[in-house]
Amino acid sequence: MYFPYLRGRQFELIAIRELVEKSLLSDAIIPVIEPVKLSSALTKTMSIFEKSNRELGLVSNPLVGSMRKDLADKKNAKNKERFHELLKSPNLLTVLYVDANIAKTCSTVQSRGTNKTAIATICSNQDAIPYFESVFTSECPRFNFIPDESVFRRRLPKQKILFEDRFLKKNRNVDYADRVDEPFSSDHIYYLQDGYIGFSDFSIIGDDYTETGFAPYAVVIHIVYFDVDNNLRIWHFVSETNDDITDPAGKFSEALEKLVQWNKTQKLDTYGIRTFEEMYNSRKYPGLGTVKKLSIMHHIELMGRYLDGVAAQ
Repeated sequence: MYFPYLRGRQFELIAIRELVEKSLLSDAIIPVIEPVKLSSALTKTMSIFEKSNRELGLVSNPLVGSMRKDLADKKNAKNKERFHELLKSPNLLTVLYVDANIAKTCSTVQSRGTNKTAIATICSNQDAIPYFESVFTSECPRFNFIPDESVFRRRLPKQKILFEDRFLKKNRNVDYADRVDEPFSSDHIYYLQDGYIGFSDFSIIGDDYTETGFAPYAVVIHIVYFDVDNNLRIWHFVSETNDDITDPAGKFSEALEKLVQWNKTQKLDTYGIRTFEEMYNSRKYPGLGTVKKLSIMHHIELMGRYLDGVAAQ
């Protein structure tokens, strides 16, 4: 099982929503959303998963963003009401970060009718381990996301999901030009062999979170692909005219040209890649949010094909 972990920003939500709507999300994949704000995009995505009878993980105690503040704001009453309705969906997987409040948080979840054996937990640091052990004594959660470190594997051996950030984030977009092709992950090959029942990562976004965006000097399109041994690699297609922040459409065109020419040999064929190629032919600039959305969609669709192929063997 693959659990792509995404923050609940608009284009990340649209990415998984469109995968479901286009029937491109493998049954071997359960996306996990850490909601960073209460928005119509969030409730719409939750609704699409519910109507499509697809499982969606939702972090109930997010670490970043304004979700808790938004839920307390009276101006968000309509969205809040819809959000709480959707929390009752049987297709929603409750995900909890384990911290000093985990016992209280689990009690709240159980009071809503969800057994603690049906939830997923995230132990992101060693301090979480004793808190986890104090709550899950004879029972264990359905999934437990842990880093790939020996102390976690030894003390939390059951139902474990490998959870790592595989995206090597650069300080500036132009820095990706220093190494355009690099390894991404082999978790999909070895997770079962290593004793995990699934694996999770932050796709082509990475774990870093900022509240606001910025106008970049360079435009980059991040595309994952399999090498001859089925290891996942990532290619960074970087624009050329990167001296200032002007003309993002021109910068996108430069990066897109590189992607299209590269794919003549690679021959990747996913919805995301086909859409990039259509944009190249029509000379269309969709905006940087859509570029991110398509790269995420490509990654998740590609991973789903791999997992479906392994299951069919």
